[in-house]
Amino acid sequence: MTVYTRPVHYYETDRMDCVHHSNYIRWFEEARVYFMQENGFPYEGLEAAGIVSPVLSVEANYHAMCRFGETVEIEVELNDYSRTRISFRYQVRDKKTGENRCDGWTYHCFINEAGRPVSLKKVMPEYDRIASKLLKEKEEQ
Repeated sequence: MTVYTRPVHYYETDRMDCVHHSNYIRWFEEARVYFMQENGFPYEGLEAAGIVSPVLSVEANYHAMCRFGETVEIEVELNDYSRTRISFRYQVRDKKTGENRCDGWTYHCFINEAGRPVSLKKVMPEYDRIASKLLKEKEEQ
């Protein structure tokens, strides 16, 4: 698990004085890219190799509102990995109180520049090794 910390910005709020729900999905993406960087398989490396990892599905469950001026911690962990697909789990908490604000998942695939699915084991064996190791460590917990 990796923790990504960020402030809640004013522009993320709506007229109800709380963060608009769409911003939590953006936070998931920020946290995912941070997780990948921190765990040795940066997203930039995928793009440099002509691979992208689009979102296939996303789910967010909202428990309490985030407001401007607060700081949140987003716990992110690898949820599943199958060489052609990857998923992550997220937990958004208020940094000060630890209150659960939102949790969710994202599911992604790996495709090349032509839009065809690719296996990381074949095209980026080092990334495959890292993701496989992280998944194994998670399953052993």
